[in-house]
Amino acid sequence: MEHSELSVQKILDGSKCKIVLSGEIDIYTSQRFKNELNEAVKTCNDDLYIDCKELTYIDSTGLGILVGALKEVRKENNHIYICNLKDNIKKLFLITGLDKLFKIE
Repeated sequence: MEHSELSVQKILDGSKCKIVLSGEIDIYTSQRFKNELNEAVKTCNDDLYIDCKELTYIDSTGLGILVGALKEVRKENNHIYICNLKDNIKKLFLITGLDKLFKIE
């Protein structure tokens, strides 16, 4: 069975924290995604922007990781912005109601 690929690139542009995702977030890549996202949340003292332009798939584990990160970010009165979602992933955010928790751009 072929394993999924995930690329996580962290970019600090001044005070703006951005993560660029590429590939799939599933059972095979979720732990790495969680580690990278948690590290970004700890080092960023501002809103976090997640660019999903190249993200092709996310499962419930990945969505749960995002919600956990959002709880941490909100402790500092900051937000997570989810940018450039593909239609299939945007639909998942709408169905689950996560579009009301995250700032979708």
